[in-house]
Amino acid sequence: MASTTPSRSILLFLSLFAVALSLANSQSFIGVNYGQLADNLPPPDSTAGLLKSTSIGKVRLYGADPAVIKALANSGIGIVIGAANGDIPSLASDPNAATQWVNANVLPYYPASNITTITVGNEILTLADQGLVSQLVPAMRNLQNALNVASVKIKVSTVHSMAVLTQSDPPSSGLFNPALQNTLKELLAVLKDNKSPFTINPYPFFAYQSDPRPETLAFCLFQPNSGRVDSGNGKLYTNMFDAQVDAVHSALSAMGFQDIEIVVAETGWPSRGDSNEVGPSLENAKAYNGNLINHLRSLVGTPLMPGKSVDTYIFALYDEDLKPGPGSERAFGLFKTDGTMAYDAGLVKSSQQTPSTSPTTPVTPAPKTAGWCVPKAGVSDDQLQANIDYACSQGIDCGPIQPGGACFEPNTRASHAAFAMNLYYQTSGKNQWNCDFSQSATLTSQNPSYNSCTFAGGSS
Repeated sequence: MASTTPSRSILLFLSLFAVALSLANSQSFIGVNYGQLADNLPPPDSTAGLLKSTSIGKVRLYGADPAVIKALANSGIGIVIGAANGDIPSLASDPNAATQWVNANVLPYYPASNITTITVGNEILTLADQGLVSQLVPAMRNLQNALNVASVKIKVSTVHSMAVLTQSDPPSSGLFNPALQNTLKELLAVLKDNKSPFTINPYPFFAYQSDPRPETLAFCLFQPNSGRVDSGNGKLYTNMFDAQVDAVHSALSAMGFQDIEIVVAETGWPSRGDSNEVGPSLENAKAYNGNLINHLRSLVGTPLMPGKSVDTYIFALYDEDLKPGPGSERAFGLFKTDGTMAYDAGLVKSSQQTPSTSPTTPVTPAPKTAGWCVPKAGVSDDQLQANIDYACSQGIDCGPIQPGGACFEPNTRASHAAFAMNLYYQTSGKNQWNCDFSQSATLTSQNPSYNSCTFAGGSS
């Protein structure tokens, strides 16, 4: 037996190394929405090349564009395709229509194109069209049956807005609209039977617009804040995203479906908007999406679902210049249509700007900052404590600033905050916005390590 131990150790090491290498290149829990309401989008092949240059592991389409599905063939990128709201009546009334839909939109491309999920309609349960609401579950069932007959392992779901909840604060009190109970019971049973996810669209951006206080903005942007304690279970929430997702989990649990996986079909933040809109800005978009991605990569999870990241599709890949509504609706893009970043959210591999769709365009390195992240002079003790609480809640090791730790002395908030803030910065991508802390932090080139207390980092 002793002779097999080294081999097992080597195999374990190689397995862990392979997993780490895979995560460094792409993360299956990070996806993006590819909306196409625009007249300036690049060719599908260029978009496929762009996606491959990032750590994005999945893409969600709102339809089933064959050119895009073909372009993603053999890329390994998971693809969610959609049946439109207008398809639901025929899919619900005629199983043959569901078979024809699968024959036209799935079988010609699968499995070379890694189609993983079909979403039926978009936010149907909160529409006023009760006829469409009643047809949703039959349409999903017929489509799932057609896939099963074709021996195709693709999940079927439907996307919901947060308006399906009538209660979400505190998260432990989350409840679905009682008027939707009967439909939801039937829908959730279908999802459970087929191991399909419950997909939801949480937008902290809209939560901030309804409560535009500075402390709400910090809570929504994953920035340092005092947090909010759930009065129902005592759990501390440091960001709105987790609170919204856990409210959905609580609502599912209240109906006895707590084991159904939750997938975030849309979330994002616009980089600009109309003059009368609260919240849109390049700085806020970069902070929200960058911090969200770091949060997902930490695998911390949510207070009610710890230790794993919820599969999340960020809205959106590009701006969509033909979308109706306020200006912010046309400004959610992570990338420009020439293939360069609208801002660096930490998605591009090898810390470089994505090349433009033209092969002759030079690659511009994304700015990275070096040094150590420390508090600015004169920051209040309350802010320093908020910074400590936030950083230590994000999966970093704050043991050294606990009693007996190498960095516990001097036992001051400023000293402890410097250690925690720097460790968060070093492990979160070392981008400038990772050393912001509500504008209470700064970068220094002087190593703050002392005695046996070692501060991580110092180089890009």
